[in-house]
Amino acid sequence: MNPNAKRISYFEYLPNNEAFKEVVARRADVDLTRMVYAGPEADNWKQLAQTHVYQVTAARDDLPRQYFAEADLLSRCPNLLAVSSNGAGYDTVDADACTAAGVLVVNQTGGNKEAVAEHVLGLMLCLCKRIMETDRYMRHTGGINRNAYMGTEIQGKTIGIVGLGNVGSRVAQICRAAFDMRVLAYDPYLTAEQCRERGAEKSALHDLMRQADYVSINCPRNKETLDLIDERCYGLMKPTAFFITTARGGIHNEAALAKALSEKRIAGAGLDVWDVEPPKPDDPLMKFENVVASPHTAGVTYESRWKMATFAAEQAIQILDGERPPRLINPEVWPAYARRFEAIMGRSVKDA
Repeated sequence: MNPNAKRISYFEYLPNNEAFKEVVARRADVDLTRMVYAGPEADNWKQLAQTHVYQVTAARDDLPRQYFAEADLLSRCPNLLAVSSNGAGYDTVDADACTAAGVLVVNQTGGNKEAVAEHVLGLMLCLCKRIMETDRYMRHTGGINRNAYMGTEIQGKTIGIVGLGNVGSRVAQICRAAFDMRVLAYDPYLTAEQCRERGAEKSALHDLMRQADYVSINCPRNKETLDLIDERCYGLMKPTAFFITTARGGIHNEAALAKALSEKRIAGAGLDVWDVEPPKPDDPLMKFENVVASPHTAGVTYESRWKMATFAAEQAIQILDGERPPRLINPEVWPAYARRFEAIMGRSVKDA
């Protein structure tokens, strides 16, 4: 190991595409180290204590709790400059604790927007055309009355998008262009004009829930969005409306959703994210024929994995070179971070 090297560390299978290693390998002054969960803990902590950029999984059920980027880990990593989530989400990172410690938090937002947006449309089509229901029936039962599985059309309907960021904006674009849908959006961080620029009408959350034929959750999981979609929200939906989420488990209340489905207050749900991932076969939501389930695979495509890995490597290099990364979650940390960067790296950041 080069004692003067810039250091990036990660666990196990991360990153999920060789593009990350290929980009980093172009820099002889950067050491990339793979750690193992089952390896000696003392060795892992020694490596993390020397690390400048910690590349961490965004999947909270995959990572042992002691390696979450929270206050305890930060206190043991005096040289840590940045925590880089491998995905668009950052469930394994306490952004507030990082800010307090003068540590940057970055994600790879936008890298999987095409994949996730396409998945949203796939769930919409499966639900309205009842594709999964007829598929299951035909595989297990002889004969079928096709009129018993009459579907609906997407054309001209209303979609309500919660979170009009990279994915939400792309969903809006596709829905308007392909299906001439009316698009409502709940996003408290955007003005009405900004929503219009992204192809949507700004709406209050409860108004959106009342009017939408499809509700698509595309916001990040944080303190403001945990349990955002609760029993009251489901109660406001039309009985003909469908609920879809490709965001993060915990944003929608699963028990309340199961209750709404059992009482036939909504027409069905497309679920890619769960409180516990993957969900068990006996999960209460898996018993409903009008639920289409996937195991957090909306963003898992060859193309998105390449883009995310490339984004992550490029941002890590930018950080180590003293540049401001483009996908910074906690920009308010920059002044404190700049002081720490100079003390650790012996030079000033390029964008003070």
